[in-house]
Amino acid sequence: MSMERLSQQVDAYVAWKRELLREITRYQGWLEHNRLNSDSLSTKLKRALRLLQTDHITLAFVGEFSRGKTELINSLFFSGFGQRMLPSQAGRTTMCPTELFYDPRSERSYLRLLPIESRTTSASMAQFKRSPRHWVNIPLDPSDAASMAQAFTQIARTKPMPVEQAIQLGFHPDMLEATGNPDEVLVPAWRHALVNFDHPLLRKGLRILDTPGLNALGSEPELTLSMLPNAQAIIFLLSADSGVTTSDLEVWQQHIRQLDDDAQPHLYAVLNKIDVLWDDLAGEVFMRNSIRRVQEATARQLGIRREDVLPLSAKQALLAKVRDDRELLARSQITALEELLCERIIAQKERLLEGQVVNQVLALLQNSQHILNLRLEKVRDQQGLLDSHQQDNGQLLFELTARTKEDHAQHHRRLLGLKTNQRLLKHQGDMLRAAVPSDRLEGHLARLRQELHGCWTTLGINQGIVHFFRAVELDLRGLEQEADIANKMVSAIYVRHNDENPLHPVEAPQFNVQRYLRELEQLREKADQFRLHPMTLMTEQRQLSQRFFDTLGQEVVGMHHRLRLEVAQWANDALMPLMQRTLEQKQLLETHMLRLKALAQETQLNRRRGLDMARYAEELEQQLAEANDMLRALRRPSPFQRQAKVINLPLAHRRLGGGESA
Repeated sequence: MSMERLSQQVDAYVAWKRELLREITRYQGWLEHNRLNSDSLSTKLKRALRLLQTDHITLAFVGEFSRGKTELINSLFFSGFGQRMLPSQAGRTTMCPTELFYDPRSERSYLRLLPIESRTTSASMAQFKRSPRHWVNIPLDPSDAASMAQAFTQIARTKPMPVEQAIQLGFHPDMLEATGNPDEVLVPAWRHALVNFDHPLLRKGLRILDTPGLNALGSEPELTLSMLPNAQAIIFLLSADSGVTTSDLEVWQQHIRQLDDDAQPHLYAVLNKIDVLWDDLAGEVFMRNSIRRVQEATARQLGIRREDVLPLSAKQALLAKVRDDRELLARSQITALEELLCERIIAQKERLLEGQVVNQVLALLQNSQHILNLRLEKVRDQQGLLDSHQQDNGQLLFELTARTKEDHAQHHRRLLGLKTNQRLLKHQGDMLRAAVPSDRLEGHLARLRQELHGCWTTLGINQGIVHFFRAVELDLRGLEQEADIANKMVSAIYVRHNDENPLHPVEAPQFNVQRYLRELEQLREKADQFRLHPMTLMTEQRQLSQRFFDTLGQEVVGMHHRLRLEVAQWANDALMPLMQRTLEQKQLLETHMLRLKALAQETQLNRRRGLDMARYAEELEQQLAEANDMLRALRRPSPFQRQAKVINLPLAHRRLGGGESA
């Protein structure tokens, strides 16, 4: 039995994204047809389309060694092959972070392995991923399960290495397997593995990240600084027979727990290996009570809800699926995790996409619809005036033209005023960017490197990192003060506009720095955890420290880059709704002046003049009907919300019926 329901949910999610892509593309054409497009509007829609096209769902499996992470992945996603695909037997499991995905740009499937010696360089994992020549490439044949499983054994490879060299690569000797030689230890042969092959769920945008234990999390900074925070969900593996051990708690507290504070991932714990608690002599009730006690204790220790701790047996689930044993599958309790993946993670991803794309496009479309409605109102007003003055249309057309010219001049003045405000806001945007210049951040990083260079001691690390974060935070606080001035300026402009247009008020967009301050604080906390960790305090691991702070610096650079882009975008877009409405009103009046002029010059009957107006009104009504159709399509609930309504309505009906009969 495979994860049919998850596959269906992902199918529905992908179909929903295609529908959104289609409607946004349709909206682009509609804007062009109605002469409502603008550079800023086009940029926003392109950004929404790009986000939909590059979107994917990442599940990260984290935990100490021998907790069954890889076996769970085999059970969830690869039971259809009839055997273990990823190595998960005792003493022969994944030794390096492994990413599984499908790349449609690649002509064939592959396993790529990055040698562990790459840790001696300063290049980031992201840089290595862009350079395939550094990787060992093994072709995969998805039609041959045995050959694929054989290729995957490479992920479990270790190699002997002198203790000193292992320390230089960021390993702690006490956490590595001995070889029998006191001067040697066994280290993972590979630093990272990339698995690209055509699997139904991977093809639909699902990505899987399998991580080894504490040793890898502590020595690969990009895992905890970048890769895990970008996952939609983190599945934390524990063993049911031991509960939360000291090393489990260390992984959770140092690398996982803080991700739930202000980041994207949802955190779940899996109590694996419940089959060790099965006791046919004690009975089913005793066994279930034992599992529940461990589940409740785990929830308390981790500080999460009991329903977010899922007991199961990945080993028995895999066996049940391969043998098609429904009774064993039910006893393994893996269906609870499968339902969680369907009901919570996909639904959370849908909500995220609604906030990032759907709601923004809806606001733009509603604004465009409002503008087109104003056109139609204007046409109908003038139709009414023509109909009520059939005897003297020439004089009326002259009066209408004069009145339209006056309105046009007024909107022209407003547009000039907005353009002046736009120049002032652009200047304010320049001041915002000046508060966080890229060269100043480079200066902070250069000083950090200078303070750390040659003095990788506890004192050097502490002073360097404290000074660096203090300097970056001061820059953000300065930006916050400038943003407050800019926000007040924009608010005043919108208040003036809303006073002039009380029936159609527009909310002023505000620039908020708090999100970046929180992100900086999270990075500071991770830096503090590293520099104050006993392993860092007690060992001279220069390469690991260098790589950690290089990665940390890149994360701050990335945050800084996003901040500067958002500042520029906000300064350009803050007045866009007002500019769009005023410019459209001006263009609308220009169109009407041309039409009125044409009507006044015609020598045909009054009926022909009325028909021209009627045809124009009919065309506008058709375009508004199309806008309504797009709005309905974009407002259509996401797949999970639709499913919830279908399920809840009959349940509600049954409850109502039961209440009446009672």
